[in-house]
Formats: sequence, structure tokens, C-alpha cells
Amino acid sequence: MKTDALPKKVVLITGGSSGIGKSIAEYLQKKNYMVYGTSRNPEKFTDNSVPLVALDVTDKETIGVALSEVLQKEGRIDILINNAGVGITGPLEETPEDEIKKAFETNYFGPLNLIKAVLPQMRKQKGGLIINITSIAGYMGLPYRGIYSATKGALEITTEAFRMELKDFNIQMTNVAPGDFATNIAAGRYHAPVREESPYNKPYSVTLKVMNDHVDAGKDPELMAKAVYKIIRTKNPKGHYRVGEQLQKLSIGLKRILPDKVYEKMLLKFYKL
Repeated sequence: MKTDALPKKVVLITGGSSGIGKSIAEYLQKKNYMVYGTSRNPEKFTDNSVPLVALDVTDKETIGVALSEVLQKEGRIDILINNAGVGITGPLEETPEDEIKKAFETNYFGPLNLIKAVLPQMRKQKGGLIINITSIAGYMGLPYRGIYSATKGALEITTEAFRMELKDFNIQMTNVAPGDFATNIAAGRYHAPVREESPYNKPYSVTLKVMNDHVDAGKDPELMAKAVYKIIRTKNPKGHYRVGEQLQKLSIGLKRILPDKVYEKMLLKFYKL
């Protein structure tokens, strides 16, 4: 059963200045939500129709300041969408530890700290919805994307636990896992360099091209916006949603039913390894 969206519900979405986040923010704004996006440098995006507040998900102090700013203006936060994230690629053996930690700080600890910060307000309101944008990559260990998969998989699993812990407070939480979308995420990724002397030189180069080609040919981010809008209008959202190419969504189901070695061979073929 669906519920009509209440006018002017307050939405805070991290990473709302570009890509999937911007598409979701603009779409919800058109649907009569009061939407605030976030950016580390909102002054750079003067043409945004959605107001941006300064927030760095890796900095707890800015999280507190941003939430206070929205609450001062609106008095409530009905929906938090944890969308900000970073990509990271490279051979696991060669990816610098500090880059691995940065990816986890942005993709996992950032959303976790935002959730912790907003929960007291949602309890005070006696309700709220938190949507975590994860990735289909979080359901499987992908070659040369192992760290990215791990960060998104960690958030998926943490959400499952949160849903049970929050059941008494009328606070709902769900994951939305996108596949490849036509955004600038590939350009913004940390790419471990393709080193001439590396034993991974050839396979990493091949896989990197496959990954970038998939993003370039990805779907329109508005598809994600429509999916998020539908979830918001759903009375009792599920724990997991997947949005993207049918083959990418199917890959999750195949992992459940195929023997490990068969599934591994399927991934190797897909990435031309």
C-alpha cells in the first residue's frame, strides 16, 4: 500500500551537488519536498536550484553544524539520504593503506556518523526515514574494486542491523544499490596507478577500461531519483532495493544460487580476465 507524499517534508541529501545526488535532490524538489543538499564547498555551485549546506562526511564537526543549520530553518529532518561517496580502484596488494582508509571514512564511517547524529532528532519527531545509497558492487567482491565493494557491503549489512534496533522508534532505514549510471564518479575515483613493472599491469588495465566503459554507458541518474521517490512514498520500505541494468541486478541472485567457482568464472569473463 502506498501513501501520498506529505507536502514539504524536509529532506537532507549528502553529495547533492552533482551526479545521482543532484538528480535525486532536484526530482524531490519538484515533487514538493523541502530539499537540502550538501557539499564540501557549496559556494562553487551557485547555479543549483536546491540549497546546499556545507558538510564533509568525514568531519563530525561539519555534520553537527549542517544538521543544526537545517533544523534551525525547518525544525525537523524527515528524510536523510546518505548519498555522498567515492570510488576507488586498484590491485588490493598495491592500493595504499591511506587511500583505503579514506574510502572507508567517506563511504562507511561518514554515513554511520550522519545516522548517529540525526537519530536523536528523528526520535524526538517520533519518526523518520534514512536511505543509504550503496552499490550493487557491495554484494560481491569485484576484481580491482575490492575496497569499494567492501565499503558498500559494510553499509548494507549495518543497515540490516539498524533496522531491527530502530523498530521501536518509528524510524525506517533502507539501502538502495545502484548499478552503473552515467555520472562523473569514474573521473573522481582514486585509481591506483597502472605501474609498468606491476605483475597486475595487464589485467588491471583491461578491467579498468571495462569499468570506465560501463559507467560511460550507464543509465540516466533520474532512474535513481524515481526509485528513491517511490521508496519515500512506500509505507513500509524493504531493507534492500537495486536499481540499474537487469544483468547487474540479476548478478546478485545468481551469486545466491550458483556454486562459488562458477560465479567466480562468470565475473572473470565479464571483466575480460
